Amino acid sequence: MSDQGSDQKTHFGFQEVPLQDKVGRVAGVFHSVAAKYDIMNDLMSMGIHRLWKKQTIEMSGVRTGNKVLDLAGGTGDLTMKFSEIVGPEGQVILADINDSMIKVGRDKLIDKGVVGNVNYVQANAEALPFPDATFDCITIAFGLRNVTDKQAALESMTRVLKPGGRLLVLEFSKTENPLLTKAYDTYSFNILPKIGKLVADDEESYRYLAESIRMHPDQETLKGMMEQAGLVNCRYHNMTGGIVALHFGMKP
Repeated sequence: MSDQGSDQKTHFGFQEVPLQDKVGRVAGVFHSVAAKYDIMNDLMSMGIHRLWKKQTIEMSGVRTGNKVLDLAGGTGDLTMKFSEIVGPEGQVILADINDSMIKVGRDKLIDKGVVGNVNYVQANAEALPFPDATFDCITIAFGLRNVTDKQAALESMTRVLKPGGRLLVLEFSKTENPLLTKAYDTYSFNILPKIGKLVADDEESYRYLAESIRMHPDQETLKGMMEQAGLVNCRYHNMTGGIVALHFGMKP
């Protein structure tokens, strides 16, 4: 776990900022983008994020009656599907550190008739407010890279998983194809912030999101971090040429 001293620094995109400032800065980004988050996801990924999330749900092994934590659940795409799968005997908790994202997600799901087996919790992934061995499955989609102490978060997630429970981390990752990497970089740093400016009137937040992707651990490093957190059978599956990777681990 990282030293939380006041003189410690961490990354906020490509900037170095005081450790204690990062949560507030990330919160500012997501307060800013919450209202346009869904439409920007579709534009940024050309709709492919829906396929990435579909594969995450298929790999989760979630069944009727399960208890699921959709961490950094944002506007609730995964929560909505898990709610259908677990049924009235199960439970899904949409948790996010950002109350603006939770409000947008809750309003969207209620509008779609998703009620009864879904609860909403504002929570920091580094110190989850749940008892040990609570969940059959935890997913965190496009959220881990924004966490300050990722190792602490993975350990917190492992703690609240039941034995045999699964953690799935869906996150932007590293490509191995130089041409794809070059095209991806051009898109991320030149085009994406302009889309953010045009659609969400927020260029800087989308510049941060592009930078945060580059600072995130690569596939093998994240797999090792999951193993260090106490998970077993850890593996990952690259999607879209490694632009996104889905990591899987199980609590013994």
